[in-house]
Amino acid sequence: MRPPLLAHLLLFLLLGAGSDVAGDEVGRKPNFVLMMVDDLGIGDVGCYGNDTIRTPNIDRLASEGVKLTQHIAAAPLCTPSRAAFMTGRYALRSGMGSTGRVQVLLFLGGSGGLPPSETTFAKRLQQQGYATGLVGKWHLGVNCEHRGDHCHHPNQHGFSYFYGLPFTLFNDCVPGHGSDVLADVQHSLRNLTMFLGIGLFTLVCIRVCGLLEIGLRLLVALFSLTILATALWYMPFKFLPTWNCIIMRNQDVIEQPMMVETLPQRLLGEAQNFIKRNVDRPFLLLFSLAHIHTPLFKNPAFAGKSQHGRYGDNLEEMDWMIGKMMETVDSLGLANNTLMYFTSDHGGHLEDADPLIGQKGGWNSIYKGGKAMGGWEGGIRVPGIFRWPGRLAAGRVVDEPTSLMDLYPTLKYLAEDTQPDRQLDGYNLMPLLEGKAERSEHEFMFHYCGIYLNAVRWHPPGSNSVFKVHFFTPNFSPPGAGGCYDTKVCLCHGKYVTHHSPPLLYDLFHDPSESRPLSPDTEPRYAEILEQTAKAVDRHQKTLPKQQASDDAHSQAGADAHGVQSQMTWDKILWRPWLQPCCGTFPFCGCKEDQTRI
Repeated sequence: MRPPLLAHLLLFLLLGAGSDVAGDEVGRKPNFVLMMVDDLGIGDVGCYGNDTIRTPNIDRLASEGVKLTQHIAAAPLCTPSRAAFMTGRYALRSGMGSTGRVQVLLFLGGSGGLPPSETTFAKRLQQQGYATGLVGKWHLGVNCEHRGDHCHHPNQHGFSYFYGLPFTLFNDCVPGHGSDVLADVQHSLRNLTMFLGIGLFTLVCIRVCGLLEIGLRLLVALFSLTILATALWYMPFKFLPTWNCIIMRNQDVIEQPMMVETLPQRLLGEAQNFIKRNVDRPFLLLFSLAHIHTPLFKNPAFAGKSQHGRYGDNLEEMDWMIGKMMETVDSLGLANNTLMYFTSDHGGHLEDADPLIGQKGGWNSIYKGGKAMGGWEGGIRVPGIFRWPGRLAAGRVVDEPTSLMDLYPTLKYLAEDTQPDRQLDGYNLMPLLEGKAERSEHEFMFHYCGIYLNAVRWHPPGSNSVFKVHFFTPNFSPPGAGGCYDTKVCLCHGKYVTHHSPPLLYDLFHDPSESRPLSPDTEPRYAEILEQTAKAVDRHQKTLPKQQASDDAHSQAGADAHGVQSQMTWDKILWRPWLQPCCGTFPFCGCKEDQTRI
C-alpha cells in the first residue's frame, strides 16, 4: 500500500506546484518592448509594400502579430512627435509646439524640453512596479536652470534606466557631413566676424601710418566687439560634436564626443542586457534606435549589400537589430507575456540626398510629402506593428485610423493602471488589436505643424471614407518639386505656407496619395464635411490652453492660464554654457566609454 500512496502524494504535489506556476504566469503583468526607428518611411518596409529592400525580421513581426495600415504620428518631426508619443497628448499641450523656424530642440545646452510636470507612460508604469528603461534617442531636453538639474532627463520622466543619446544623431557628429544646426546663421555670424576683423585691421593700419586720427577707445571697442562676435559663432557651433554628440548612462556623461561607428552595436547590446536583467519582473523597454537618421552608418557587415546604396544598407542593418531583439525575447521564454511594438517617429526625409551616396532619406510609398511637411500623409503615416503570441491573432491587419498617442492609454490599460489622468488624446488600442472592436475611437484627428492646426481627419460613423481637410499647406521649393529643397525642411509659418479658403479636402479611402481635391461637384457631402470638421476643431480647441489655441504666434509668450510654458522659443532653444552636460571640467569636456563593461 505504501508505494501507491507515495506515488499519489508525489503526483498531488507536482500538480499543485504546476498550478502555482501557471497561476504566477497568468497573474504576472505583461512586459513591453517598444521599438521606435528615426525618420523611417512607411514605404521602406517589406510588409508595407517594399519589394527591393530586405526586411525579413520586421515582416516576421507583422506576420506573427497585428499590422496597422493607418498609424499616424502626432507631428511630422521628432521632438513634438516623441513628446506626444510619450504623453498620449498633442505636443502643444506640453508646450512642445513651435511658432517659428525652429521646430525641434537644437542644443543640449538649451533649457527647453519635456516639462517636469508632464506625465509619460514610463512614469505611470514605474508607479505600477515596472522596471523601466530607455535605450537610444531621447531629444526631449536635459537641464532647466543649471548643469546637472536634469529636469527634462529620462530619469525624471519615469525611466529608471537610461543609456543613449540625450540629443539625437545628426550630421555634425561625423566630420565632413556638414551641419544640421542653423547653417545660415553660422554663415552670417562667420561673415560678420570676418567683416569686423578686417575693419579692425584696417583701422589699426590707418592709425599706425598716421593717415587719420583714430581714438584708442574706438579700437578697443571694435576689438571687443570682434571677440564677442567670434565667441557667439565659434563656441556654440564649432564645438557642436562635443556639445551635442554625447552618450549618457543615467545622468552621467560617459562619452563626449561619441564614437558613431560603434553606436548601433552598443545600443543593441544595452537593450538586450536590460531585458536579461529584468527577466523575472515586469518591464518596459523603449528601444529608440539611432537608425535611419543621418549621418548614415557604415557597418562593413552591411555595406554594399542592398539595392539602395547606403540608405538601404542601413535599413537592412536596422532590420537585423529588430530581429536580434525578437530573438532575445523569444530565447528567454518571454514571448507569450511580452507585447512587442514597432514604429517610426514620423515619415522619411525626402530632401536629404548626397551626390556621392545618393538618397539619404526614406521612401513614403504612395503618400504625399514627408518629414516636416505638416499634415501631408507621407510625413505622419508610419509603420505600426504589434506582436503578442497567444493574445493577438497572427496576421491580423487593422485599416482604421490609429495614433502613436494610443500607446499611452494602451500601456496603462494592460498594466492595470486605473488612477485618474489628465486630458488624453489617445485611446486604448486593445479592442482593435484583439478584434473586439471594428471601429477606431478616433472619429477626428488633428494634425499640427508647430502650434498651428494644419489639417483635420474625419472618419464618419458608418462609412469607410476618411476625409482630410487641409487649412494650409507648405510651399514646396523650387516650384513643382515634391518637397522644400531650398530650405531642406518645410516650415509652418508666414511666406512658407499657403492658406486655403475653402480648405483643401481629400478622401483618403479613395485617394490615399491626396492628389485629387474634392469639390461640391464631386463630393455630395462636401458642405457637411466642412461643417463637421469646423465643429470638431471648436470642441478640440476648447480643451487646449489659451495660448496654444490661438493662431497668434506672439500672444501670451510666457506661461498660459493652465501653466503650460512654451519650450520651443529662441530663449529656451539657444545654447547656454552653464546648461551644457559635460564630462570633465567645462569647457574641457571629453571622455570615452569603457566598453569592457558592455
